[in-house]
Amino acid sequence: MNKIALVTGASAGIGEATARALISAGYTVFAAARRVDRMSGLAALGATLLKLDVTDDASIIAAVEAIKSGAGRLDVLVNNAGYGSYGALEDVPLDEARRQFEVNVFGLARLSQLVLPMMRAQESGKIVNVSSVGGKIWEPLGSWYHATKFAVEGLSDSLRVEVEPFGIDVIVVEPGAIRTEWAGIAADGLRRFSGRGAYAAFAENHARMLDSTETSKLPSPPEVVAKTIVGAITARRPKTRYATGGGAHAILFLKKILPDRLFDRLIWRISQSWS
Repeated sequence: MNKIALVTGASAGIGEATARALISAGYTVFAAARRVDRMSGLAALGATLLKLDVTDDASIIAAVEAIKSGAGRLDVLVNNAGYGSYGALEDVPLDEARRQFEVNVFGLARLSQLVLPMMRAQESGKIVNVSSVGGKIWEPLGSWYHATKFAVEGLSDSLRVEVEPFGIDVIVVEPGAIRTEWAGIAADGLRRFSGRGAYAAFAENHARMLDSTETSKLPSPPEVVAKTIVGAITARRPKTRYATGGGAHAILFLKKILPDRLFDRLIWRISQSWS
């Protein structure tokens, strides 16, 4: 029996690469995103495309119902949809902060709620939550983004324990610097919210650092994360979390050994490296 996987945020970056890797590994893939027109390449490979907006409950329900009617089961959910909202806490409107949580946390949680009955009935399943090293560390001007990723880490740990008796595994993947659209979107938001006022100089330096992702040697291609995800879900006994991609292991090691105040200074210096 072919195993069935749902990948969210599959129109670009890590989601697209993961969908491709799962198809290559023999999975039947449902590729979901708001921008269905950008997933024609996945359709050509055999993926079933789903229009999905993780901030719209009706859209989430419709996607899960399509999987139920089309496949009758779900073996893997890859919760990848997300973005980085950057800006000083003082500057970012609460409506934007709420949207950041809706996309990065509540959409992930709602999809998990809806697929768990299928997985419990099967007595098997894997939920992969794409977090970030940003779920373990912090940055200036990124408080709302990091808050969502810290939340994903805690949610995933609690969920893992409560569904383990039903044969379901929850795996956290923590990418470091990855060459995708993410950095450009984060930089644009940073300039929009904090490009003027008290934090403007700091924001511009940090935005330039994010912009450098396109030319820096540090970021990894999204295929590195996709390979990690496929390896995790095919492992006989997967680890609870996987750090992967550009600088992930190094920054988490530094976070582990440095006192908070010293790590503060390091992360500030990195964020202002374009001053």
